[in-house]
Amino acid sequence: MTKARPRRASKTPGSVALVGAGPGDPGLITVRGLALLRGADVVVYDRLGAGALMRFVRPDAKRVYVGKQSKQHTKTQAEITRILIREARAGRSVVRLKGGDPFVFGRGGEEAEALAAAGIPFEVVPGITSAIAGPAAAGIPITHRDAAASVAIATAHEAPGKAGSRINWGALASADTAIFLMGVERLAGVARALIDAGKPASTPTAVIQDATLPTMRTVAAPLSRIASAAARAKIRPPAITVVGEVVSLRDVLGGWDTRPLSGVRVLVTRTREQASELSAILSELGADVLEAPAIRIEQPRSFAALDRAVSRLRDGRYAWVVLTSANGVRAFAARLRAAGLDARAFAAAKVAAVGPGTADALASFGIVPDLIPLSFTTDAIGKAFPKGSGRVLLARADVVEPGLEEGIARKGWDVERLVAYRLRGQTSMAPEIRRAVLDGEVDVLTFASGGTARAFMKLLKRKPPARTKVVCIGPVTAKAARAAGLRVAAVARVHTIPGLVATVVDVAGAGTTGSPRRARAR
Repeated sequence: MTKARPRRASKTPGSVALVGAGPGDPGLITVRGLALLRGADVVVYDRLGAGALMRFVRPDAKRVYVGKQSKQHTKTQAEITRILIREARAGRSVVRLKGGDPFVFGRGGEEAEALAAAGIPFEVVPGITSAIAGPAAAGIPITHRDAAASVAIATAHEAPGKAGSRINWGALASADTAIFLMGVERLAGVARALIDAGKPASTPTAVIQDATLPTMRTVAAPLSRIASAAARAKIRPPAITVVGEVVSLRDVLGGWDTRPLSGVRVLVTRTREQASELSAILSELGADVLEAPAIRIEQPRSFAALDRAVSRLRDGRYAWVVLTSANGVRAFAARLRAAGLDARAFAAAKVAAVGPGTADALASFGIVPDLIPLSFTTDAIGKAFPKGSGRVLLARADVVEPGLEEGIARKGWDVERLVAYRLRGQTSMAPEIRRAVLDGEVDVLTFASGGTARAFMKLLKRKPPARTKVVCIGPVTAKAARAAGLRVAAVARVHTIPGLVATVVDVAGAGTTGSPRRARAR
């Protein structure tokens, strides 16, 4: 992989890289583009294409927003060019991050000309243009051996019939596939101009909004009716219009916006450290994922008790060690390492784990649990625990649902419970997240623990709308969620993250979210 080293201001000239950000999905930027973005001293970015990519920018890098949208320009093109030249002359490495490809209706050619005239070293990093990626993501190949041997790409910003227009409507109408970028508000005029130029009114046509993003939607209709179909579906910019027989292939090939959770907005409330796993799975299924960690993990006030337990484990004084979460495993393993110990400290003890998540965390430490209950709950592990005598170490969070300690003790064991980590509610919720939940703009709320449900409701302060569905990872979490005032729509049959995701899919597939974002026309 190409690595771009950060440049600091110096007497040597800086440089500018005109980097195509791709069509929107951050995974579609090129390897070279991402390397330059990570190493840049200055990033000058647009409204389109930047988004999630900005998280790769160095914390100390200068960020300059120059986004444009219809009738609203934060900077003129001349001002943007001056910024690029000024920052480069100060000896900085500058990335000009542009949606799609810099040279496809991105004014990258003009910026490159200005840089060349000013004697500024520059390079162009091509990006995947939405003119190709948008249709592909919608299940529309822009060429096909049986349907399309020619493609024409045009901007729809110019009104049809505009004096001095360079758009050749006859050429566009004769192309097997015609693609228009921008100009959703001129869709009716575009369709009329194509028909007047000879394109059959029945030609399959699609409009793709937010191509490759979780909010992507596609509307398909004959050319003569595409404007009204898009208006009914409330399609908004940015959008791409595709005209040609290849649009019919969408019915066979499907698209990103036909995935199980396409158009469904899901809120993940897990801790910041744990949210990414769940968010990634939901995103792969097409969900528009928001993260709002309701709790955070903190270390115990003192490690003294944990360290004494580690010593006793090493000395073989525990018959069993019970761990109920991956967080508990990581916290306990950290104290073992601090004492210079490893998995061999468990030699004299058996290990019980609640569920595969905890078991996987143990496996990464070299330990295979001796007991995993068939149902992945703390109640189940208490019931499955064997009768016996001796000392059992139970390492958990400071705030837990009751019952496990008592259940093991009833089997004859002497239970020593230790706080491996502390759970604390977040002190605030992002205003935009709170507003989205209370306004009914979130379709599904997910909870993986009772503590998270309680903390979330303390932050929200009001019940979510009835149309917002609450999905819980298991019955214990669901009980806590109901006690906190939430209406639980579904509980995962398998009490794991994949089980939680499957239940979200079931809820969305049943149409119980009532989400207007799921609506699509063909």
